[in-house]
Amino acid sequence: MRTRHLIACGLAALSLAAAGCGEEKAEEARSGAAPNEEATEEAPVEPSSSGEGATTKGAFGKQPTVTVPDGAQPPTELETKDLSPGKGPAAKSGDQLAVNYHGVAFSTGEVFDSSFGRGQTLPVELGAGGVIPGFEQGLEGMKAGGRRQITIPPELAYGPQGSPPAIGPNETLVFVLDLVSIK
Repeated sequence: MRTRHLIACGLAALSLAAAGCGEEKAEEARSGAAPNEEATEEAPVEPSSSGEGATTKGAFGKQPTVTVPDGAQPPTELETKDLSPGKGPAAKSGDQLAVNYHGVAFSTGEVFDSSFGRGQTLPVELGAGGVIPGFEQGLEGMKAGGRRQITIPPELAYGPQGSPPAIGPNETLVFVLDLVSIK
């Protein structure tokens, strides 16, 4: 346990040191891996780049923890942040996807729905309009095995009507998406 704590502290220090470096150096510091190495599942996930938005912790395949800072202002456009990139071809319109998701209301930080723990992924045909627009747009370009945090403004979610009782009117939504497979 002490070793994990020391590793986490070391990775945090590297991330801070790399803040002024180029993207490749910053990615090395975030993942704790050299350019040709893969990061392990134990590596912590760094906060969103804006510093004001939601942050996510947890490894692919595990239920994430999402934190929305008190007083944070929701974005007015769809925001995406790849937490782990995945491998293979990118998801495109017409692809059949298997997705695990974890949804949190931006205004309260409360979970409103999560497929983790149910043991069943959500099937999504990309481009078919079977999910809210921001969810679908947030999946575009993901690769199997990837984890992405998306923050969806109300206009791309449920708008002024919300989705009672779990989602209020004009709610900004934060999702963590694990793309399990692409067919």
